[in-house]
Amino acid sequence: MTSPSLTANLNGATRLHLIIGDPIAQVKSPSGMTPKFVEAGRNDIVVPVRVTSADLAAFLAGVSLAQNVDSIIITVPHKFACFDHCDTVSDRARLLGAVQHMRRTASGRWHGENFDGMSFVAAAKVRGAAFQGARALLVGAGGAGSAIALAMVEAGVAELAIHDTDEQRLAKLLDKIAGATATPVRRGSPDPSGFDIIVNATPLGMRAEDPLPVDVGRLKPESFVGCVVTAPAISPLIEAARKAGCRTSTGLDMTEAAQKLGLNFVLSSPSSQDD
Repeated sequence: MTSPSLTANLNGATRLHLIIGDPIAQVKSPSGMTPKFVEAGRNDIVVPVRVTSADLAAFLAGVSLAQNVDSIIITVPHKFACFDHCDTVSDRARLLGAVQHMRRTASGRWHGENFDGMSFVAAAKVRGAAFQGARALLVGAGGAGSAIALAMVEAGVAELAIHDTDEQRLAKLLDKIAGATATPVRRGSPDPSGFDIIVNATPLGMRAEDPLPVDVGRLKPESFVGCVVTAPAISPLIEAARKAGCRTSTGLDMTEAAQKLGLNFVLSSPSSQDD
């Protein structure tokens, strides 16, 4: 049952924040961020909306006409496509070519930001990950993977290997990261041997029939393993890593960190740079 404190102020003046994706049932922001708005004294609510890639452009055009929609949180598979619907973006989002959150500015335009990498690194550090000087393996070169790759390099990893079955997407990400840092970046594989940090930034693990993103039989107890999957709460990779004695961070850890960043993003006053 919903807490009365969350519904007492719902009325015609309520401000809306949407989270869009396909699928969408796995997202945690509606229940995670709405109470935070209430705690901040805001009459705001986060609502999940399932939108296909084919309908995304039409959906965003329509939502932009709704003047009580203040922000849009973006999840798989729309982070790259939504970049093109922003009027302005942060330098980080521009480098990645992907956005994770769009905020309505004072003039009604959309400003995009990407918190995926920062939230993963923040959550992993809380769980004991040490990025400085580490050898890191990242599986997944999509929207979340791109942001995590950049954030790990900024956090001081000594080497980054990236694996993705989509060769074109992988090549684009390798070029982006190589152009933004002197840190060695190369193609990786599902073999985690010799890596201090292993990260799954793919949806693998959401379905029971999904293969594991890495060869878990090669995990060592001294490695740190992170995963972006939020449903199930303990993904098969995290379960296997814990059995191997590894420290871990989950998709829910990352989500909690992202919600804090997203709340600050929305509550901050639109700057002149947004417009």
